[in-house]
Amino acid sequence: MTDKREYRGLSHHAETTTAAAMLAPILVAVILLRVWPALDALWVSLTSPREGGGLDISAYIDLLTDSNFLGSLAVTALYSVIVNPLQIAVALALALLFSRRLPAVGVWRTFVLLPIVIPQSISAVIWGVAMRPDGPINGVLQALGLPPQPLLTAPSEALWCIIVIVSWVGVGYWMTFLIAGLQDIPPDIYEAALLDGANSWKRFRYITLPLLRRPLLFVLVTDTVSNFLVFAPVQILTNGGPDGSTDLVMFEIFNRAFNFGDNQGAAAGTVILVLLVMAVVLVQFRMLQSKDVDQ
Repeated sequence: MTDKREYRGLSHHAETTTAAAMLAPILVAVILLRVWPALDALWVSLTSPREGGGLDISAYIDLLTDSNFLGSLAVTALYSVIVNPLQIAVALALALLFSRRLPAVGVWRTFVLLPIVIPQSISAVIWGVAMRPDGPINGVLQALGLPPQPLLTAPSEALWCIIVIVSWVGVGYWMTFLIAGLQDIPPDIYEAALLDGANSWKRFRYITLPLLRRPLLFVLVTDTVSNFLVFAPVQILTNGGPDGSTDLVMFEIFNRAFNFGDNQGAAAGTVILVLLVMAVVLVQFRMLQSKDVDQ
């Protein structure tokens, strides 16, 4: 009996050591690439740049009274309110479509997923060429007898162009998670509902949406975080313009750090952005928790 206990203890110790050895590189990467930069940004934002250092919250006061930074927060909020529901709705529609037995459905899924393998910066360049005043998009509009559009050069259209570019990349990615969630729903439930006379809308509302809630909320949370961090299309195509209409908060932070040399202000802006994202994500997780409690 003692030998068996010792063997089990040694086996458990070996498993723990193996697991720790396999997880160590990931933990080191998380600490170096996530935890340490976050702590460093918080330290810089609260430390006076003058000799001697000391606690200094002036960067936060300056940001929260700066019209440019507040404007970037407003643009980011408007952008997020539009782009997140848009991407999720399109991704869900495509997931529902491609979950059916369609001819060459694998080929169509591949076409939708192709933008994922293209870096966002390259996608921005491609779309920038397409959206030029003399580009192919205006060429198609003129061929249809419609007037050409300013697109990236008009304050009323530039943000919509950024939304289109980001969604072109993101929709296929989120679609894959929703397809996986749809495939986990037992088909027997749909068959039973069909026998009870439930139409397509009722099956979607009372079966698909409730059983797809967890994948949908996962997509909502991750999509929200990624869209708060959008930078490349703005920096490459509009530089925050025209008239600040695409000045998302990540670009504003970049401007302060690299164009104006305000490292403390950029660090404070990063902390504010992280807190904002955490607040939004917390609300979304509370939504999931409340749904689970109700059920």
